[in-house]
Amino acid sequence: MKRKKLVNYSKYGYLFAIPFLVAFLIFTFYPIMYTLLIAFTNQQGIIPPKKIEILKDPFSCFKYLFKKRGATGKMSYFLASLINTSKIWIINFIPQLTLALLLAAWFTDNRVKVKGQGFYKVVFYLPNIITAATIAILFRTLFGYPAGYPINDMLIKLGIFKKAFYFLDNGMASRGIVEFIQCWQWYGSTMITLIAAVIGINPEIFEAAEIDGAGRWRKFWNITIPSVRPIMLFTLVTSMIGGLSMFDIPLLFGEGKEKLGLQTIAIYIYQTALKDPYMYNRAAAASIMLFLIIMVISVFLFWLLRDKDAAKMAKLKKQEMKRAKALGRGV
Repeated sequence: MKRKKLVNYSKYGYLFAIPFLVAFLIFTFYPIMYTLLIAFTNQQGIIPPKKIEILKDPFSCFKYLFKKRGATGKMSYFLASLINTSKIWIINFIPQLTLALLLAAWFTDNRVKVKGQGFYKVVFYLPNIITAATIAILFRTLFGYPAGYPINDMLIKLGIFKKAFYFLDNGMASRGIVEFIQCWQWYGSTMITLIAAVIGINPEIFEAAEIDGAGRWRKFWNITIPSVRPIMLFTLVTSMIGGLSMFDIPLLFGEGKEKLGLQTIAIYIYQTALKDPYMYNRAAAASIMLFLIIMVISVFLFWLLRDKDAAKMAKLKKQEMKRAKALGRGV
């Protein structure tokens, strides 16, 4: 009997991958490589110099990021932007994660059996679907003055304020609103992720805990939290990446005003590259520093929140394998 010739379909897989690879090379890989290059060159201004050269001190752009401002001795704009960005992210992430955890525990509790869970989940997740620019314009309209001041008008009628309050010109107020927007926009997404993690826990563990007399809080702290720790780590890292690269809401809401504490790293890069004096090389250096900061913090978080028991078991397994190899050589 003749053997049937097998059809190799792998070539079609390569063909389908070509559009992605081309798009990746043009729109992702090339810009990254170009940014890495110009951070060490004299590339400045909208019109590039006749000859792009490596600077005498290749790291001068990186040193400039940490240089103090003039005779005042204030910290550099880059460090100030980094501190502002970190504050906004930390203050909005803590209540975001807390609220998402509580809602996830509430929705997955079999004793509660919340009616209309689908409706609530959609309502809580809805802000995440709306674009950040739309949300920023909405809140500018609500808190703006004098173009439109619904919040001011309501507070005056309730007798809380005697006269209009300029929210957008007050540092604490404007930053607080931006922090609230970030928390409100993303807690629904975090909640859905954590609900999926809680559903994946073996229900027999909860049943055994109930038989032993464990209450809701004991199950939450001793079963739910440890079980969803890898997902919480994922949420923390992705939130940190998004928080440190925050751009649209602070820019559209507060126009990145340094006095309001809304100058983020992404806005600093934007202003350095696309506004006078158009220092492309310094903006590229700031982008690289932002990448390095995110990478270092991510590695530290993975190390800090690692499963220590699993790490110990892996270490013991390696030691046993080494001993077995040593005994085998001895034989």
